Amino acid sequence: MKDLTPRKIVKELDKYIIGQDQAKRAVAIAMRNRWRRRKVEPEMRDEVAPKNIILIGPTGVGKTEIARRLSNLTDAPFLKVEASKYTEVGYVGRDVESMIRDLVEVSVNRVRGRERKRVEKQAALKAEDALLDLLLPKPSYPEDGEDSAGGLDSYNRSREKMRVKLQAGELDGREVELTVEQHSNPMVQVFSGSGIEHMGFDLQNLFDRISPSKGTERKVKIEEAMKILTGQQAEKLLDREKTTRTGLDEAQESGIVFIDELDKVAVKTGDSGGKGPDISREGVQRDLLPIVEGTTVSTRHGSVETDHILFVAAGAFHMAKPSDLIPELQGRFPIRVELSSLGREEFERIMVEPKNALTKQYRALLDTEGVKVKFRKDAINELAAICETVNRKTQNIGARRLYTIFEKLLEDLLFEAPDVAPTSVTITAEYVKEKLADVAQDEDLNKYIL
Repeated sequence: MKDLTPRKIVKELDKYIIGQDQAKRAVAIAMRNRWRRRKVEPEMRDEVAPKNIILIGPTGVGKTEIARRLSNLTDAPFLKVEASKYTEVGYVGRDVESMIRDLVEVSVNRVRGRERKRVEKQAALKAEDALLDLLLPKPSYPEDGEDSAGGLDSYNRSREKMRVKLQAGELDGREVELTVEQHSNPMVQVFSGSGIEHMGFDLQNLFDRISPSKGTERKVKIEEAMKILTGQQAEKLLDREKTTRTGLDEAQESGIVFIDELDKVAVKTGDSGGKGPDISREGVQRDLLPIVEGTTVSTRHGSVETDHILFVAAGAFHMAKPSDLIPELQGRFPIRVELSSLGREEFERIMVEPKNALTKQYRALLDTEGVKVKFRKDAINELAAICETVNRKTQNIGARRLYTIFEKLLEDLLFEAPDVAPTSVTITAEYVKEKLADVAQDEDLNKYIL
């Protein structure tokens, strides 16, 4: 993060997201402040709270993509949730604390995966030795005498010859019988979500102690056996306590929770009809408040403090306004950014500029069949115009409309590619009009491609 300045963060986001400069600047500053906080004196460090953000804008304009790309860029634990999936504590449904438990799971699994890569080479060597033991079991020799020394030398030579063949892939067709351990206990699934997790129990470890995992004998080919044994050896090399502790620390210090559909839990004045708080809306807001403010949540890996987790919320806010949220919750999201709707110019740029632009994706897909596709500028202009028109006539779903437009445009080519390859195809404005003329004019067809 030291070299990841706000300007560099925005530049990286520009590779995937067109426009929305204000939103990019806001999240870039928020991320840089997290690095700055870790550099200040310990006494002040605890006082610096994250500046949570609300992204306001219609669907398909880049709210989720900004948060997701930001997490990849900073290599931080990231969790996306929908606010509408939660209910007030005590009612059927997920309580808001479960999002922190899920974040911790993501963080611990990330650390575990990182550590597995670190010990991968060492694990592969141990797995190779274990596989050689299966292929060429060591015979028993008398403890004393010349036969013992000579036999052991002969065995070691045979083992090394077998190792060379194994590394060269000459034994991949052979099968071996090995024990595969079952790490998950079915009782964990029975109790999962029952509320016992609130007390901080590690159900998996608890049931493993009561009923140790049993291994099953399987016959597998050498290639698969090598993968299984490498995974088993890697697990043995991992320091489980250390990875869990590191995962907890990373979740607390650099975790990001993206709360989508926050507008769905906003309550307009008079919505409750005098029946009291709505358990799936106002109740969720009140339960969410201490999580965002800073509290301690019990997870199966240990307790987690949420004081320095960054919360990025998003919503279209068509039917409700941010001011319809309870005042206390509004105060915990001090930064509000409005994302603008996408027009023809933005659609044109989205189709060609980002690293993952749809034109680049479809060119790569069809290139695998030997079909070279070129999109002319006039075709891009026509596609942008059609996309803008369809969004205006029907429901505005932003850049997501491009997915359906491209599938309709290239449907025939994608179907016929294996039969016409090798060939080259140039997509022109006339080609676009021919394939999408009905889509742009017929209301029923517009509904069809939703």
